[in-house]
Amino acid sequence: MADRNDNEVMPARARSRKRRGKDPRPVLYLIAAVVLILLVVVLVIVIRTAGGGQEGEETQDAVAAANTETAMDAEAIRQSEEAERQRQEEESLAAEEAERQAVVDAYTNLGVIQIEGGYLNVRRTPASDGDIIGKMQPNSVCEILGQEGDWYHISSGGVDGYISTQFVLTGEEARAAALEQVQLRAIVTVSEDDSLNIRLTPSIEESNIIGQALAGERYVVEDQIDGWVKIASGYISADYVDVRLALNEARKMDLKAMAISKYGNLLISKVTDYLNVRKTPADEGNNNIIGKLPSKAAADILGQEGDWYKIQSGSVTGYVSTNPEYVATGQEAVDLAMNTATLMAVVNTDKLNVRKEPSTDSGVWTQISKEERYPVLGQLDGWVQIELDAGDMEDSDAAYISTRDNNVEVRYALEEAIKFSPLEEIANQQAARRTKIVNFALKYVGNPYVWGGTSLTKGADCSGFVQSVMKNFGISLPRVSRDQSKSGRAVTSSQMRPGDLIFYANSSGTVNHVAMYIGNGQIVHAASKRSGIRISTWNYRTPYRIRNVID
Repeated sequence: MADRNDNEVMPARARSRKRRGKDPRPVLYLIAAVVLILLVVVLVIVIRTAGGGQEGEETQDAVAAANTETAMDAEAIRQSEEAERQRQEEESLAAEEAERQAVVDAYTNLGVIQIEGGYLNVRRTPASDGDIIGKMQPNSVCEILGQEGDWYHISSGGVDGYISTQFVLTGEEARAAALEQVQLRAIVTVSEDDSLNIRLTPSIEESNIIGQALAGERYVVEDQIDGWVKIASGYISADYVDVRLALNEARKMDLKAMAISKYGNLLISKVTDYLNVRKTPADEGNNNIIGKLPSKAAADILGQEGDWYKIQSGSVTGYVSTNPEYVATGQEAVDLAMNTATLMAVVNTDKLNVRKEPSTDSGVWTQISKEERYPVLGQLDGWVQIELDAGDMEDSDAAYISTRDNNVEVRYALEEAIKFSPLEEIANQQAARRTKIVNFALKYVGNPYVWGGTSLTKGADCSGFVQSVMKNFGISLPRVSRDQSKSGRAVTSSQMRPGDLIFYANSSGTVNHVAMYIGNGQIVHAASKRSGIRISTWNYRTPYRIRNVID
Protein backbone atom coordinates (compact mmCIF):
# COMPACT_ATOMS: atom_id res chain seq x y z
CA MET A 1 0.00 0.00 0.00
CA ALA A 2 2.67 2.39 0.92
CA ASP A 3 4.32 1.91 -2.44
CA ARG A 4 1.17 2.53 -4.30
CA ASN A 5 0.33 5.56 -2.33
CA ASP A 6 3.81 6.99 -2.84
CA ASN A 7 3.71 6.50 -6.52
CA GLU A 8 0.39 8.08 -6.75
CA VAL A 9 1.38 11.08 -4.66
CA MET A 10 4.49 12.15 -6.64
CA PRO A 11 2.99 12.58 -10.03
CA ALA A 12 0.13 14.40 -8.51
CA ARG A 13 2.54 17.08 -6.99
CA ALA A 14 4.36 17.48 -10.24
CA ARG A 15 1.17 17.93 -12.04
CA SER A 16 0.14 20.43 -9.39
CA ARG A 17 3.37 22.60 -9.93
CA LYS A 18 2.99 22.52 -13.67
CA ARG A 19 -0.57 23.49 -13.32
CA ARG A 20 0.28 26.45 -11.03
CA GLY A 21 3.17 27.93 -13.47
CA LYS A 22 5.93 27.73 -10.98
CA ASP A 23 8.47 26.18 -13.35
CA PRO A 24 11.82 28.07 -12.49
CA ARG A 25 13.52 27.82 -15.84
CA PRO A 26 11.86 30.75 -17.57
CA VAL A 27 12.80 33.06 -14.73
CA LEU A 28 16.38 32.05 -14.88
CA TYR A 29 16.44 32.70 -18.59
CA LEU A 30 15.02 36.16 -18.07
CA ILE A 31 17.59 37.08 -15.41
CA ALA A 32 20.40 35.91 -17.62
CA ALA A 33 19.12 38.05 -20.51
CA VAL A 34 18.89 41.17 -18.33
CA VAL A 35 22.39 40.68 -17.03
CA LEU A 36 23.68 40.20 -20.56
CA ILE A 37 21.99 43.42 -21.70
CA LEU A 38 23.45 45.35 -18.77
CA LEU A 39 26.93 44.10 -19.58
CA VAL A 40 26.53 45.22 -23.17
CA VAL A 41 25.33 48.68 -22.07
CA VAL A 42 28.21 49.09 -19.64
CA LEU A 43 30.67 48.03 -22.32
CA VAL A 44 29.25 50.54 -24.77
CA ILE A 45 29.41 53.32 -22.19
CA VAL A 46 33.00 52.51 -21.35
CA ILE A 47 33.98 52.48 -25.00
CA ARG A 48 32.20 55.72 -25.74
CA THR A 49 33.65 57.42 -22.65
CA ALA A 50 37.11 56.42 -23.64
CA GLY A 51 36.60 57.69 -27.19
CA GLY A 52 35.00 60.98 -26.00
CA GLY A 53 37.90 61.86 -23.67
CA GLN A 54 40.33 61.56 -26.51
CA GLU A 55 38.18 63.77 -28.69
CA GLY A 56 37.88 66.35 -25.80
CA GLU A 57 41.59 66.47 -25.42
CA GLU A 58 41.98 67.02 -29.11
CA THR A 59 39.37 69.83 -28.98
CA GLN A 60 41.11 71.48 -26.02
CA ASP A 61 44.41 71.32 -27.83
CA ALA A 62 42.84 72.96 -30.87
CA VAL A 63 41.31 75.74 -28.77
CA ALA A 64 44.60 76.32 -26.98
CA ALA A 65 46.42 76.49 -30.27
CA ALA A 66 43.86 78.97 -31.62
CA ASN A 67 44.16 81.11 -28.48
CA THR A 68 47.94 81.11 -28.78
CA GLU A 69 47.74 82.20 -32.37
CA THR A 70 45.26 84.96 -31.45
CA ALA A 71 47.49 86.14 -28.62
CA MET A 72 50.44 86.24 -30.98
CA ASP A 73 48.40 88.28 -33.45
CA ALA A 74 47.29 90.70 -30.66
CA GLU A 75 50.87 91.13 -29.45
CA ALA A 76 51.98 91.80 -32.99
CA ILE A 77 49.22 94.38 -33.39
CA ARG A 78 50.11 95.94 -30.03
CA GLN A 79 53.76 96.09 -30.96
CA SER A 80 52.87 97.60 -34.30
CA GLU A 81 50.63 100.19 -32.68
CA GLU A 82 53.31 100.98 -30.11
CA ALA A 83 55.87 101.37 -32.85
CA GLU A 84 53.52 103.70 -34.74
CA ARG A 85 52.87 105.71 -31.62
CA GLN A 86 56.58 106.04 -30.94
CA ARG A 87 57.16 107.02 -34.55
CA GLN A 88 54.50 109.72 -34.35
CA GLU A 89 55.91 110.96 -31.04
CA GLU A 90 59.40 111.10 -32.51
CA GLU A 91 58.11 112.95 -35.56
CA SER A 92 56.19 115.36 -33.31
CA LEU A 93 59.24 115.93 -31.10
CA ALA A 94 61.42 116.41 -34.15
CA ALA A 95 58.92 118.91 -35.58
CA GLU A 96 58.70 120.75 -32.25
CA GLU A 97 62.49 120.74 -31.94
CA ALA A 98 62.70 122.19 -35.44
CA GLU A 99 60.16 124.87 -34.47
CA ARG A 100 62.14 125.66 -31.32
CA GLN A 101 65.35 125.87 -33.32
CA ALA A 102 63.63 128.15 -35.83
CA VAL A 103 62.68 130.51 -33.00
CA VAL A 104 66.33 130.77 -31.97
CA ASP A 105 67.56 131.01 -35.56
CA ALA A 106 65.29 134.01 -36.14
CA TYR A 107 67.85 136.10 -34.21
CA THR A 108 70.91 137.15 -36.19
CA ASN A 109 73.10 138.29 -33.29
CA LEU A 110 71.48 136.80 -30.22
CA GLY A 111 72.02 138.02 -26.68
CA VAL A 112 70.67 136.21 -23.59
CA ILE A 113 70.35 138.02 -20.24
CA GLN A 114 72.25 136.30 -17.44
CA ILE A 115 71.27 137.77 -14.08
CA GLU A 116 70.25 136.29 -10.73
CA GLY A 117 66.65 137.44 -10.26
CA GLY A 118 65.35 140.98 -10.67
CA TYR A 119 65.57 142.90 -13.94
CA LEU A 120 68.22 144.32 -16.22
CA ASN A 121 67.45 147.94 -17.11
CA VAL A 122 67.28 149.01 -20.74
CA ARG A 123 68.37 152.65 -20.96
CA ARG A 124 67.75 155.31 -23.56
CA THR A 125 71.46 156.16 -23.73
CA PRO A 126 74.65 154.12 -23.06
CA ALA A 127 75.11 155.48 -19.55
CA SER A 128 74.28 154.26 -16.05
CA ASP A 129 72.23 157.39 -15.41
CA GLY A 130 70.35 157.20 -18.72
CA ASP A 131 66.55 157.13 -18.59
CA ILE A 132 65.16 153.63 -18.08
CA ILE A 133 62.87 152.77 -20.99
CA GLY A 134 62.49 149.03 -20.49
CA LYS A 135 63.33 146.01 -18.37
CA MET A 136 64.61 142.54 -19.19
CA GLN A 137 63.95 139.49 -17.04
CA PRO A 138 66.51 136.71 -16.53
CA ASN A 139 66.95 134.54 -19.66
CA SER A 140 65.11 137.01 -21.88
CA VAL A 141 66.72 137.68 -25.25
CA CYS A 142 67.58 140.53 -27.58
CA GLU A 143 69.00 141.30 -30.99
CA ILE A 144 72.39 142.95 -30.54
CA LEU A 145 72.65 145.84 -33.00
CA GLY A 146 76.06 147.14 -31.97
CA GLN A 147 78.34 148.01 -29.09
CA GLU A 148 79.49 151.26 -27.50
CA GLY A 149 82.08 150.68 -24.82
CA ASP A 150 80.54 148.61 -22.04
CA TRP A 151 77.06 148.88 -23.56
CA TYR A 152 75.23 146.84 -26.16
CA HIS A 153 72.81 148.63 -28.43
CA ILE A 154 69.87 146.21 -28.57
CA SER A 155 66.36 145.71 -29.89
CA SER A 156 63.96 143.57 -27.90
CA GLY A 157 60.20 143.57 -27.41
CA GLY A 158 59.82 146.81 -29.32
CA VAL A 159 62.41 148.51 -27.08
CA ASP A 160 65.45 150.07 -28.73
CA GLY A 161 68.08 150.98 -26.15
CA TYR A 162 71.23 150.03 -24.30
CA ILE A 163 72.12 147.34 -21.77
CA SER A 164 75.33 146.60 -19.90
CA THR A 165 77.52 144.01 -21.64
CA GLN A 166 78.35 142.57 -18.23
CA PHE A 167 75.12 140.58 -18.03
CA VAL A 168 74.74 139.31 -21.62
CA LEU A 169 75.60 135.88 -23.02
CA THR A 170 76.42 135.82 -26.74
CA GLY A 171 77.53 133.46 -29.52
CA GLU A 172 76.91 129.71 -29.53
CA GLU A 173 76.54 129.71 -25.74
CA ALA A 174 73.66 132.13 -26.11
CA ARG A 175 72.01 129.96 -28.77
CA ALA A 176 72.31 126.83 -26.63
CA ALA A 177 70.94 128.65 -23.59
CA ALA A 178 68.10 130.22 -25.59
CA LEU A 179 66.97 126.86 -27.01
CA GLU A 180 66.15 125.71 -23.48
CA GLN A 181 64.02 128.82 -22.90
CA VAL A 182 61.68 128.45 -25.88
CA GLN A 183 58.18 127.97 -24.49
CA LEU A 184 54.55 128.40 -25.49
CA ARG A 185 53.91 132.06 -24.75
CA ALA A 186 51.03 134.50 -25.09
CA ILE A 187 52.21 137.69 -26.81
CA VAL A 188 49.95 140.68 -26.10
CA THR A 189 48.65 142.27 -29.31
CA VAL A 190 46.77 145.34 -28.04
CA SER A 191 47.67 148.76 -29.47
CA GLU A 192 50.68 150.67 -28.12
CA ASP A 193 48.54 153.09 -26.10
CA ASP A 194 46.31 150.40 -24.64
CA SER A 195 46.62 147.61 -22.10
CA LEU A 196 45.07 144.19 -21.52
CA ASN A 197 43.41 143.39 -18.21
CA ILE A 198 44.81 140.50 -16.19
CA ARG A 199 41.95 138.93 -14.25
CA LEU A 200 41.78 136.72 -11.18
CA THR A 201 39.25 134.39 -12.82
CA PRO A 202 38.37 133.69 -16.48
CA SER A 203 35.36 136.00 -16.50
CA ILE A 204 34.64 139.64 -17.28
CA GLU A 205 33.88 141.27 -13.95
CA GLU A 206 34.98 144.69 -12.74
CA SER A 207 35.99 143.26 -9.38
CA ASN A 208 38.41 140.61 -10.67
CA ILE A 209 40.90 142.84 -12.48
CA ILE A 210 44.27 142.37 -10.79
CA GLY A 211 46.66 143.97 -13.28
CA GLN A 212 47.42 145.05 -16.82
CA ALA A 213 49.54 143.58 -19.58
CA LEU A 214 51.09 145.99 -22.08
CA ALA A 215 51.50 145.65 -25.84
CA GLY A 216 54.25 143.21 -26.79
CA GLU A 217 54.65 141.63 -23.36
CA ARG A 218 55.12 137.85 -23.32
CA TYR A 219 53.70 135.42 -20.76
CA VAL A 220 54.24 131.67 -20.41
CA VAL A 221 50.98 129.84 -21.17
CA GLU A 222 49.86 127.50 -18.39
CA ASP A 223 46.50 126.57 -19.89
CA GLN A 224 43.90 127.64 -22.48
CA ILE A 225 40.26 127.64 -21.41
CA ASP A 226 37.29 128.71 -23.54
CA GLY A 227 38.62 131.99 -24.87
CA TRP A 228 40.99 132.61 -21.95
CA VAL A 229 44.70 132.04 -21.49
CA LYS A 230 45.94 131.16 -18.03
CA ILE A 231 49.27 132.75 -17.09
CA ALA A 232 51.15 132.74 -13.81
CA SER A 233 49.43 135.86 -12.48
CA GLY A 234 45.88 135.15 -13.67
CA TYR A 235 43.87 135.06 -16.88
CA ILE A 236 43.96 137.15 -20.07
CA SER A 237 41.58 137.17 -23.01
CA ALA A 238 42.65 134.94 -25.92
CA ASP A 239 41.26 137.55 -28.33
CA TYR A 240 44.16 139.92 -27.68
CA VAL A 241 47.16 137.59 -27.65
CA ASP A 242 49.17 135.55 -30.13
CA VAL A 243 49.91 132.13 -28.62
CA ARG A 244 53.01 130.46 -30.07
CA LEU A 245 56.46 129.13 -29.26
CA ALA A 246 58.65 132.11 -28.44
CA LEU A 247 61.43 133.48 -26.26
CA ASN A 248 60.94 136.16 -23.65
CA GLU A 249 61.95 139.69 -24.63
CA ALA A 250 62.21 143.12 -23.03
CA ARG A 251 59.17 144.81 -21.57
CA LYS A 252 58.56 148.44 -22.31
CA MET A 253 58.31 150.69 -19.33
CA ASP A 254 54.76 151.89 -19.00
CA LEU A 255 54.81 155.68 -19.29
CA LYS A 256 53.44 155.94 -15.77
CA ALA A 257 56.01 153.43 -14.56
CA MET A 258 58.70 155.55 -16.17
CA ALA A 259 57.53 158.50 -14.09
CA ILE A 260 57.76 156.38 -10.95
CA SER A 261 61.15 154.91 -11.87
CA LYS A 262 62.69 158.35 -11.46
CA TYR A 263 62.33 157.90 -7.70
CA GLY A 264 64.79 155.55 -6.06
CA ASN A 265 62.75 155.10 -2.85
CA LEU A 266 59.28 156.43 -3.52
CA LEU A 267 57.12 158.25 -1.00
CA ILE A 268 53.59 159.55 -1.74
CA SER A 269 51.68 162.08 0.33
CA LYS A 270 48.33 160.65 1.52
CA VAL A 271 46.88 163.83 3.03
CA THR A 272 43.95 165.52 1.29
CA ASP A 273 45.54 168.99 1.26
CA TYR A 274 49.25 169.61 1.93
CA LEU A 275 51.87 167.89 4.07
CA ASN A 276 54.42 170.15 5.76
CA VAL A 277 58.06 169.70 4.76
CA ARG A 278 60.33 170.86 7.59
CA LYS A 279 63.92 172.03 7.70
CA THR A 280 64.71 169.84 10.70
CA PRO A 281 63.27 166.49 11.91
CA ALA A 282 61.01 168.08 14.52
CA ASP A 283 57.62 169.75 14.67
CA GLU A 284 58.38 173.37 15.54
CA GLY A 285 55.08 174.79 14.37
CA ASN A 286 55.49 177.39 11.65
CA ASN A 287 59.12 178.03 12.50
CA ASN A 288 60.76 175.25 10.46
CA ILE A 289 58.31 174.73 7.58
CA ILE A 290 60.15 175.12 4.28
CA GLY A 291 57.74 173.50 1.85
CA LYS A 292 54.44 171.81 1.20
CA LEU A 293 53.91 168.37 -0.30
CA PRO A 294 50.55 168.38 -2.14
CA SER A 295 48.11 165.49 -1.94
CA LYS A 296 49.42 162.46 -3.91
CA ALA A 297 52.71 164.28 -4.58
CA ALA A 298 55.91 162.24 -4.83
CA ALA A 299 59.27 162.39 -3.11
CA ASP A 300 62.48 160.39 -2.85
CA ILE A 301 63.30 159.05 0.61
CA LEU A 302 66.94 159.89 1.35
CA GLY A 303 67.01 158.45 4.87
CA GLN A 304 65.20 158.24 8.18
CA GLU A 305 65.79 159.90 11.54
CA GLY A 306 63.45 158.58 14.20
CA ASP A 307 59.87 159.41 13.22
CA TRP A 308 60.97 161.52 10.24
CA TYR A 309 61.86 160.74 6.64
CA LYS A 310 64.43 162.93 4.97
CA ILE A 311 63.10 163.53 1.47
CA GLN A 312 63.84 165.32 -1.75
CA SER A 313 60.95 166.47 -3.90
CA GLY A 314 61.44 168.94 -6.70
CA SER A 315 63.66 171.70 -5.38
CA VAL A 316 62.76 171.01 -1.74
CA THR A 317 64.88 168.88 0.59
CA GLY A 318 63.62 168.43 4.13
CA TYR A 319 61.76 166.21 6.56
CA VAL A 320 58.24 164.78 6.70
CA SER A 321 56.52 162.61 9.28
CA THR A 322 56.73 158.83 8.91
CA ASN A 323 53.13 158.51 10.15
CA PRO A 324 51.48 155.99 7.76
CA GLU A 325 48.31 158.05 7.88
CA TYR A 326 50.22 160.86 6.17
CA VAL A 327 52.58 159.06 3.78
CA ALA A 328 52.75 155.85 1.76
CA THR A 329 55.91 153.91 0.94
CA GLY A 330 56.75 150.63 -0.77
CA GLN A 331 54.08 148.95 -2.87
CA GLU A 332 51.36 151.18 -1.45
CA ALA A 333 53.21 154.22 -2.79
CA VAL A 334 53.70 152.58 -6.20
CA ASP A 335 49.99 151.73 -6.45
CA LEU A 336 48.98 155.29 -5.50
CA ALA A 337 51.48 156.74 -7.95
CA MET A 338 50.24 154.55 -10.82
CA ASN A 339 46.70 155.79 -10.22
CA THR A 340 47.80 159.41 -9.87
CA ALA A 341 50.46 160.03 -12.51
CA THR A 342 49.06 162.22 -15.28
CA LEU A 343 50.37 163.48 -18.58
CA MET A 344 51.99 166.85 -17.94
CA ALA A 345 53.92 169.50 -19.79
CA VAL A 346 57.14 170.14 -17.90
CA VAL A 347 58.58 173.49 -18.99
CA ASN A 348 62.38 173.82 -19.04
CA THR A 349 62.72 177.47 -19.98
CA ASP A 350 62.04 180.59 -17.88
CA LYS A 351 59.06 181.68 -19.96
CA LEU A 352 57.12 179.88 -22.68
CA ASN A 353 54.58 181.50 -25.00
CA VAL A 354 50.96 180.35 -24.87
CA ARG A 355 48.74 180.72 -27.93
CA LYS A 356 45.02 180.33 -28.49
CA GLU A 357 45.56 178.20 -31.59
CA PRO A 358 48.28 175.61 -32.40
CA SER A 359 50.01 177.96 -34.81
CA THR A 360 52.66 180.64 -34.69
CA ASP A 361 50.19 182.81 -36.56
CA SER A 362 48.07 182.87 -33.43
CA GLY A 363 49.03 185.68 -31.07
CA VAL A 364 50.74 185.15 -27.72
CA TRP A 365 48.16 185.87 -25.03
CA THR A 366 50.11 184.77 -21.94
CA GLN A 367 53.32 183.07 -20.84
CA ILE A 368 53.92 180.20 -18.45
CA SER A 369 56.73 179.49 -16.01
CA LYS A 370 59.05 176.52 -15.55
CA GLU A 371 58.14 176.54 -11.86
CA GLU A 372 54.91 174.71 -12.67
CA ARG A 373 53.79 171.46 -14.30
CA TYR A 374 50.78 171.85 -16.55
CA PRO A 375 48.20 169.07 -17.20
CA VAL A 376 48.07 168.05 -20.86
CA LEU A 377 44.66 168.05 -22.52
CA GLY A 378 45.77 167.05 -26.00
CA GLN A 379 48.76 166.59 -28.31
CA LEU A 380 49.20 167.61 -31.94
CA ASP A 381 52.23 167.55 -34.18
CA GLY A 382 54.59 170.06 -32.59
CA TRP A 383 51.94 171.41 -30.19
CA VAL A 384 50.47 170.56 -26.81
CA GLN A 385 47.20 171.82 -25.39
CA ILE A 386 47.51 172.46 -21.66
CA GLU A 387 45.20 173.35 -18.81
CA LEU A 388 45.91 176.71 -17.20
CA ASP A 389 42.90 177.32 -15.02
CA ALA A 390 39.13 177.27 -15.28
CA GLY A 391 38.57 180.84 -14.10
CA ASP A 392 35.06 182.04 -13.38
CA MET A 393 33.89 182.29 -16.97
CA GLU A 394 31.89 179.40 -18.36
CA ASP A 395 34.10 179.09 -21.44
CA SER A 396 37.86 179.11 -21.04
CA ASP A 397 40.37 179.82 -23.77
CA ALA A 398 42.33 176.97 -25.27
CA ALA A 399 46.02 177.18 -24.42
CA TYR A 400 48.65 175.77 -26.81
CA ILE A 401 52.41 175.63 -26.39
CA SER A 402 54.99 174.59 -28.98
CA THR A 403 57.19 171.55 -28.46
CA ARG A 404 59.39 172.21 -31.51
CA ASP A 405 62.17 174.08 -29.70
CA ASN A 406 62.54 171.41 -27.00
CA ASN A 407 61.45 173.92 -24.38
CA VAL A 408 58.89 171.56 -22.95
CA GLU A 409 58.84 167.85 -22.14
CA VAL A 410 55.55 166.01 -22.31
CA ARG A 411 55.52 163.00 -20.01
CA TYR A 412 53.66 161.33 -17.22
CA ALA A 413 54.63 162.96 -13.98
CA LEU A 414 53.62 163.36 -10.36
CA GLU A 415 53.14 166.49 -8.34
CA GLU A 416 56.14 167.43 -6.22
CA ALA A 417 56.80 169.67 -3.25
CA ILE A 418 56.60 173.44 -3.51
CA LYS A 419 58.68 175.87 -1.51
CA PHE A 420 56.60 177.51 1.17
CA SER A 421 57.26 179.41 4.37
CA PRO A 422 54.34 180.53 6.55
CA LEU A 423 53.98 184.24 7.24
CA GLU A 424 55.29 185.22 10.61
CA GLU A 425 53.02 187.02 13.00
CA ILE A 426 54.03 190.68 13.00
CA ALA A 427 53.27 193.21 15.72
CA ASN A 428 52.21 195.71 13.07
CA GLN A 429 48.42 195.58 13.19
CA GLN A 430 47.98 196.00 9.43
CA ALA A 431 50.51 193.26 8.61
CA ALA A 432 48.98 191.00 11.26
CA ARG A 433 45.58 191.33 9.59
CA ARG A 434 47.02 190.33 6.23
CA THR A 435 48.72 187.32 7.83
CA LYS A 436 45.41 186.21 9.33
CA ILE A 437 43.64 186.55 5.98
CA VAL A 438 46.30 184.48 4.19
CA ASN A 439 46.41 181.79 6.86
CA PHE A 440 42.62 181.58 6.79
CA ALA A 441 42.63 181.12 3.00
CA LEU A 442 45.28 178.40 3.24
CA LYS A 443 43.00 176.35 5.50
CA TYR A 444 40.90 175.45 2.47
CA VAL A 445 43.67 174.26 0.18
CA GLY A 446 42.70 170.91 -1.32
CA ASN A 447 38.97 171.62 -1.35
CA PRO A 448 37.12 171.31 -4.66
CA TYR A 449 36.67 173.80 -7.48
CA VAL A 450 33.01 174.29 -8.47
CA TRP A 451 32.12 176.74 -11.22
CA GLY A 452 29.76 179.36 -9.81
CA GLY A 453 30.34 178.14 -6.24
CA THR A 454 31.15 180.25 -3.18
CA SER A 455 31.50 177.57 -0.49
CA LEU A 456 34.97 177.26 1.02
CA THR A 457 34.26 173.66 1.99
CA LYS A 458 31.88 172.29 -0.65
CA GLY A 459 33.40 174.10 -3.63
CA ALA A 460 34.01 177.52 -5.13
CA ASP A 461 35.35 179.03 -8.32
CA CYS A 462 38.24 181.51 -8.27
CA SER A 463 36.23 184.66 -7.56
CA GLY A 464 33.87 182.85 -5.20
CA PHE A 465 36.86 181.67 -3.20
CA VAL A 466 38.48 185.10 -2.65
CA GLN A 467 35.06 186.71 -2.10
CA SER A 468 34.24 184.24 0.71
CA VAL A 469 37.69 184.58 2.31
CA MET A 470 37.51 188.40 2.35
CA LYS A 471 33.92 188.35 3.59
CA ASN A 472 35.11 186.57 6.73
CA PHE A 473 37.19 189.67 7.51
CA GLY A 474 34.48 192.19 6.70
CA ILE A 475 35.77 193.02 3.19
CA SER A 476 33.08 193.11 0.52
CA LEU A 477 33.91 192.20 -3.08
CA PRO A 478 31.85 191.84 -6.28
CA ARG A 479 30.98 188.29 -7.37
CA VAL A 480 33.07 187.87 -10.57
CA SER A 481 36.76 188.43 -11.16
CA ARG A 482 36.45 191.08 -13.89
CA ASP A 483 34.48 193.28 -11.46
CA GLN A 484 36.73 192.44 -8.53
CA SER A 485 39.71 193.63 -10.59
CA LYS A 486 38.28 197.16 -10.34
CA SER A 487 38.07 197.11 -6.52
CA GLY A 488 40.63 198.66 -4.20
CA ARG A 489 43.68 200.25 -5.74
CA ALA A 490 46.34 199.11 -8.20
CA VAL A 491 49.80 198.04 -6.99
CA THR A 492 52.89 196.82 -8.81
CA SER A 493 54.49 193.42 -8.38
CA SER A 494 57.26 195.01 -6.33
CA GLN A 495 54.70 196.55 -4.00
CA MET A 496 52.31 193.62 -3.54
CA ARG A 497 51.89 192.13 -0.10
CA PRO A 498 50.21 188.99 1.26
CA GLY A 499 46.45 189.29 0.85
CA ASP A 500 46.60 191.35 -2.37
CA LEU A 501 44.68 189.96 -5.33
CA ILE A 502 46.34 189.07 -8.63
CA PHE A 503 44.16 188.96 -11.77
CA TYR A 504 44.75 187.12 -15.03
CA ALA A 505 43.15 187.74 -18.42
CA ASN A 506 42.08 185.60 -21.36
CA SER A 507 43.25 185.96 -24.95
CA SER A 508 40.90 188.87 -25.57
CA GLY A 509 42.27 190.80 -22.59
CA THR A 510 39.23 190.19 -20.38
CA VAL A 511 39.94 189.31 -16.75
CA ASN A 512 38.74 185.76 -16.11
CA HIS A 513 40.77 184.54 -13.12
CA VAL A 514 41.82 185.78 -9.69
CA ALA A 515 44.21 184.52 -7.01
CA MET A 516 45.41 185.70 -3.59
CA TYR A 517 49.07 186.47 -3.07
CA ILE A 518 50.38 184.65 0.04
CA GLY A 519 54.03 185.82 0.02
CA ASN A 520 57.24 184.14 -1.10
CA GLY A 521 56.25 184.49 -4.75
CA GLN A 522 53.19 182.26 -4.34
CA ILE A 523 49.42 182.45 -4.64
CA VAL A 524 46.45 180.42 -3.44
CA HIS A 525 43.55 180.05 -5.84
CA ALA A 526 40.66 177.86 -6.93
CA ALA A 527 42.36 176.65 -10.09
CA SER A 528 40.26 174.00 -11.85
CA LYS A 529 38.17 170.88 -11.38
CA ARG A 530 41.31 168.83 -11.73
CA SER A 531 43.40 170.80 -9.23
CA GLY A 532 40.86 172.30 -6.82
CA ILE A 533 42.06 175.00 -4.42
CA ARG A 534 45.83 174.95 -4.63
CA ILE A 535 49.10 176.84 -4.23
CA SER A 536 50.96 178.00 -7.36
CA THR A 537 53.70 180.40 -8.30
CA TRP A 538 52.32 183.91 -8.74
CA ASN A 539 53.46 184.08 -12.39
CA TYR A 540 52.40 180.56 -13.40
CA ARG A 541 50.92 182.62 -16.23
CA THR A 542 51.34 186.29 -16.98
CA PRO A 543 49.56 188.47 -14.36
CA TYR A 544 47.25 191.11 -15.81
CA ARG A 545 46.54 193.30 -12.78
CA ILE A 546 47.25 193.44 -9.03
CA ARG A 547 44.86 195.12 -6.57
CA ASN A 548 45.07 195.99 -2.88
CA VAL A 549 41.56 195.52 -1.48
CA ILE A 550 42.51 195.31 2.21
CA ASP A 551 43.81 198.73 3.23
